Amino acid sequence: MSDVEGIQRLVEKHRALRDEIGKVIIGQEQVIEQILLSIYTGGHSLLIGVPGLAKTLMVHTVASALGLDFKRIQFTPDLMPSDILGSEVLDKERAFKFIEGPVFANIVLADEINRTPPKTQAALLEAMQERAVTITGVRHQLPLPYFVLATQNPIEQEGTYPLPEAQLDRFMFAIELKYPSVEEEIAVVQRTTGDATPDVRPLFDAQSLIDVQQLIRRVPVPENVVSYAVNLVNSTRPGLESTSDYVNQYVDWGAGPRASQNLVLGAKAHAAIHGKYSPDIEDVKAVSMGILRHRVLKNYKAEAEGISEEDIIGKLL
Repeated sequence: MSDVEGIQRLVEKHRALRDEIGKVIIGQEQVIEQILLSIYTGGHSLLIGVPGLAKTLMVHTVASALGLDFKRIQFTPDLMPSDILGSEVLDKERAFKFIEGPVFANIVLADEINRTPPKTQAALLEAMQERAVTITGVRHQLPLPYFVLATQNPIEQEGTYPLPEAQLDRFMFAIELKYPSVEEEIAVVQRTTGDATPDVRPLFDAQSLIDVQQLIRRVPVPENVVSYAVNLVNSTRPGLESTSDYVNQYVDWGAGPRASQNLVLGAKAHAAIHGKYSPDIEDVKAVSMGILRHRVLKNYKAEAEGISEEDIIGKLL
């Protein structure tokens, strides 16, 4: 199959995938698209939303529609690294045997990642970056494709351990879930209070998703699009000669080079699912909010004046 045929096939399968997910999840189209873009490019995503917005159900449904192995980890303050990575135990022959932890899955839902101490957060983030874990000096490869979708509750900060900025940077997208509209909530209530259980068909498998990721990597990108992405990220950094007064006034720290890489990868995937064989500047703009939201750190002046990260990024687009 040529790359052109691969893109055409991806458009069809992506549309069918959205329909399958829509059997269970009502609305949240933009959120689902960003999760799928993250998966198509091999990135990880952070889902930020208040309780009850079906974050767990959404991830479980996506995993079912993709035909991938899914595990959920509920993070708590007493969770230890060995609880998620696995550990060695003595078997009946009195030999050590490695028992895999819940990180050994294709899609891992890290529920309320800010509820667990930094040591356990770091263990998961190492697995995210390396796609492997090391237990007692032995390296264990994680199954591919491998995605972590972490959730975070923005309204409960007491007794939590917020992710440091360097660890937030490991996530390709920070996806904000908002409340559904009244019409969507009526549809949710009608669907979930009956006895019907939607059947979600798997449309992919592990190997076909790896093929999609390789296809996205091969999508050519014009030089002006790469230049736009890098200049957009550069414009978020205060203290540079080219930085605007607005950014110097309201931003403490801007995005790093990983943001530029993710903007180009995200633009490639966004173009591909819309049937384009090469991304343009509009594709970069379409993915920029989710990629830059958690990488632009506003200062106290912005906080005092009620200026959000979205306001700052919107000024730069």
